[in-house]
Amino acid sequence: MLVTETSPIAGLDAATAELEPPLAALDLAVLRANAADLVRRAGGTPIRIASKSVRCRAVLAEVLGADLTAAGGFAGIMAYSLREALWLVGHGARDILLGYPSVDRAALAELAADDILVRSITLMIDDVAHLELIRAAVGTDRVHPRVCLDVDASLRIGPLHLGVRRSPVRSPDQAAALASAAVRRGFEVVGVMTYEAQIAGLSDANAAVRLMKRASAAEIGKRRGAVLDAVRSVAGKLAIVNSGGTGSIEVSVADPEVTEVTAGSGLYVPTLFDSYRSFTPRPALYFATSVLRRPAPSVATVFAGGYIASGPAGPSRVPKPVWPSGVKLLGAEGAGEVQTPLSGAARLRIGDRVWFRHAKAGELCERFDTVHLVDTDGSRTSVPTYRGEGVCFG
Repeated sequence: MLVTETSPIAGLDAATAELEPPLAALDLAVLRANAADLVRRAGGTPIRIASKSVRCRAVLAEVLGADLTAAGGFAGIMAYSLREALWLVGHGARDILLGYPSVDRAALAELAADDILVRSITLMIDDVAHLELIRAAVGTDRVHPRVCLDVDASLRIGPLHLGVRRSPVRSPDQAAALASAAVRRGFEVVGVMTYEAQIAGLSDANAAVRLMKRASAAEIGKRRGAVLDAVRSVAGKLAIVNSGGTGSIEVSVADPEVTEVTAGSGLYVPTLFDSYRSFTPRPALYFATSVLRRPAPSVATVFAGGYIASGPAGPSRVPKPVWPSGVKLLGAEGAGEVQTPLSGAARLRIGDRVWFRHAKAGELCERFDTVHLVDTDGSRTSVPTYRGEGVCFG
């Protein structure tokens, strides 16, 4: 077990004792320790924060500083939505890389109308169609949006595709052709991203996965260099060579061509990261809900709890009850929309709390409008999530 009855959850429970669940609480000491560990693992390479794994502006400021720019080894934000990026620039951020293409024409037009937005936000592309859509939305040749090329970093062995389905751009020739098309259309090509999801997003649970990760790291390390040479031959010097994720920082920074790595989940450390060998998981973010019923001597039913994470449906995507120790989801019911029954709950009474961890990081913040930040002295600061600030970016 990652937690015991004397774990930091007891401190979170005490600090939020007068609040009514459901609630989300974040251990600030653990968050800071996780941030320091990410910086240590990056070995001097700047870390760009993946906002999708945070979704709370106060936490972004805790790591990046009040201006959402750079602090202590962290620099910049990788946003998951252009509207989110526009909103963050409105709150002071000045270095935002979109992690995904945007086809939001209205948001693109808003970007083009403001010089600060144009300078602060780098769009992601992997297709000439993106360039054409952006140019049509911008509506003028006088604006030169910054763009970064998303290059497929999956591992292919014969017919096998090991990794996620992201960009169609894979070879140096394809990358150079896209960069050339961007330059001809008046875009400023400033970077290349290679996200090795099959390394960053898979745990080190078995030998086969570890072997695949080593093979993938060697392959993308070699191919990345050729891609960068091809893009630079068209676009010149690149400001951004982005790679990695929480689970693959060491692999990414081993390549001297990489100028920055991205991480976000490593701040909260959800359950999907429990089996990684590259770092010690220190959970920081939890949610609590209350016992509503006692349908059997060893079963307690809590309110809500069915906060299922994205990805392939299965046991790895459900929340995990962690405190008090010994309680478990029922296999026949799992985590429910309105109520969740738990076994091993003979000690629990109606009104008692049960604390859970989510399977993924920032997605939990879409369920709560407030996160309670608990410091080492037991003091509590309640801050809004994106949802609590009245915004939702998908």
